[in-house]
Amino acid sequence: MTTIAAALGEQIGVKQACQLLKVPRSRVYRARQPQPPPTERPLPVSALSDHERDHVRQVLNSDRFRDQAPRQVYAALLDEGAYLCHWRTMYRVLAAHAEVRERRNLLTHPTYAKPELLATAPNQVWSWDITKLRGPVKWTYFYLYVLLDIYSRYVVGWMIAERETAALAYDLVETTCTRHGIARDQLTLHADNGGPMRAKALALLLADLGVNASHSRPHTSDDNPFSEAQFKTLKYHPGYPDRFGSIQDARAWARPFFDWYNAEHYHVGLNLLTPASVHAGQAQVICQQRQTVMNAAYAAHPERFSKGLPVVAAPPKAVWINPPSPPNLP
Repeated sequence: MTTIAAALGEQIGVKQACQLLKVPRSRVYRARQPQPPPTERPLPVSALSDHERDHVRQVLNSDRFRDQAPRQVYAALLDEGAYLCHWRTMYRVLAAHAEVRERRNLLTHPTYAKPELLATAPNQVWSWDITKLRGPVKWTYFYLYVLLDIYSRYVVGWMIAERETAALAYDLVETTCTRHGIARDQLTLHADNGGPMRAKALALLLADLGVNASHSRPHTSDDNPFSEAQFKTLKYHPGYPDRFGSIQDARAWARPFFDWYNAEHYHVGLNLLTPASVHAGQAQVICQQRQTVMNAAYAAHPERFSKGLPVVAAPPKAVWINPPSPPNLP
């Protein structure tokens, strides 16, 4: 990276190149200075001679010790009154001849493609997940299913059930797609790798509806960030109880919560607009009204705005799950 920064610095300047590549300028300047030739490191007095290292290697690879770890060999020789070297040195001797390796056949995981999903309008990408709600006693739970539009953060569908099953997920997805008039090839539904998410029945339903299925990479929780963030908002809400007395209590609490979340909650990710206003396409009108208020406030007291006339920020025009990395510079 330092070499790239130095080469790019000749074209656009070292300061700008280092800011672009996030490389300290001192590192580039240090690389430009002539480097003294490396000095030969003297052999330590305590080092083993070549003959002694060969002997240690022969002992470790002998018929008696070839299947034992150097620590075991070290201890066995000590009990017999012999000392060749420390067991760490034994490892270094073996490593010098590429004779240290993991003897077990370890499982290697395949490389999974990172899901990259883009939404530029509502009802293009939904994410969904299931979370547990604690029941009246220990080890009892109710299961909350939530479908979320990632562009507007609008909860398009939810359900609380006593079980986590593919059949219930099937019904929720089918009902929600019908209610919102989802056309074929319009929507991508993103989820993690739970059992209901990977169920064959749900996959067949999505194929029938013309909905594209997307899944997170295994063991990668941040591949489904919008659903996780919505669950955090739910469980950190001031009115969220420690336990629900019954499934009816859970549903009675959830209804006003989701009404509040969609219609009254000013979402930070939407630049303090509500999910309902963005989902309904009212964001531009609301931002214009807010700008009118700010213009009046600025005209009345311009001295209170050190950076000039404030501009009301609109919600993001593009929302990504895992935006693609910028191309590497040559």
